Amino acid sequence: MPIRLFVRGRALVALLCLALCAAGPVAARDRRAPVVVGETYVSQAVDEDELDSLATWRHPDGAHWLIASGKSSHRLVIFDAETGARLRTFGGKGSDPGRFKRPNGLAVDGDRLFVVERDNHRVQVLSLPDFVPLGSFGEAQLRAPYGLWLNPAAEGAADGTIDVYVTDSFMDGANYDVVPPLDQLNQRVRRYRVRFGADGAPTAETLEHFGAPNEAAALRMVESIAGDRARGVLLIADEFVDPAQKRESTLREYAMDGVFTGRSAPRGSFDAEAEGVALWACAKFRDASRGYWIGVDQRQDLTAFRLFDRDSLALRGSFVGRVVAATDGIALRTAPSPRFPGGALFAVHRDKAVAAFDLRDVTRALRLPARCL
Repeated sequence: MPIRLFVRGRALVALLCLALCAAGPVAARDRRAPVVVGETYVSQAVDEDELDSLATWRHPDGAHWLIASGKSSHRLVIFDAETGARLRTFGGKGSDPGRFKRPNGLAVDGDRLFVVERDNHRVQVLSLPDFVPLGSFGEAQLRAPYGLWLNPAAEGAADGTIDVYVTDSFMDGANYDVVPPLDQLNQRVRRYRVRFGADGAPTAETLEHFGAPNEAAALRMVESIAGDRARGVLLIADEFVDPAQKRESTLREYAMDGVFTGRSAPRGSFDAEAEGVALWACAKFRDASRGYWIGVDQRQDLTAFRLFDRDSLALRGSFVGRVVAATDGIALRTAPSPRFPGGALFAVHRDKAVAAFDLRDVTRALRLPARCL
């Protein structure tokens, strides 16, 4: 009798162990299973622009702008960030100052707007709110630039200078669809140190170019890039997918001096291409490094927004909207506004519209700390 009880006890323990072990992977998978967060708005769709990247800016009169790049229309589209109403456009096709050819990445520092132009092979700088051209840089080095990130607090930089990181996704082949050899992939990101004259004109010094030229860590197709000043790292989206080689799109972490840290987003994080990237810093914590990276999973049914731990890159949760799909660029604004007192995440919808998510809704849905608002 005692022997039978012992055996049954061992069997019960084994069954409990199996149940608990099975629960582990399920819980891990649940972080990929997105919750639904309804959009606060989705703007009216316009076919002709082919919207890509986004940036936000607060007008001196208190208005909040959402600026989008229109690749096919070769212009910028300005929306009311509070409502999604289309306010105006600026630009048009050309190489003169204030004109664009395939504008893509956007970034704002103060009252300056930086615009990456793929087919003009440059970064153009304009002053806001009037979009007065101040100058451009990068024409001598950039081949197919896409995204950028600004670091006005770069170590070793003089006051008033900005380090500008620009992704350069040049390709080989007649149709520009062949990834270059590994020994050329150390040019996927270029860093410039930009100074501004008394007239506001930018002057750029080329500091370096980088990208790991090896199979495991190469940046094959790059566009979006974002940085974390507090931790001294960049997160770069590699869009390249090769099912035959079991190669997934991912996010790779680089130090700001261009050295690959050896870390990427966990395998299996993305169903489609990794696109827009933004840092959600939780400034209200005593530990200033708390927060999340938001990465776009460009699914065609509904875009999945993946949240990764700011420090470890562990996947912490995912959400989808009810409408937004096939997203390229995103912009995160944590500063409060009347419509979004906890901040907002803005996203492109199918290249035709822009949408907004209230960060209070995201926080509740994913059960994130309230101190992130």
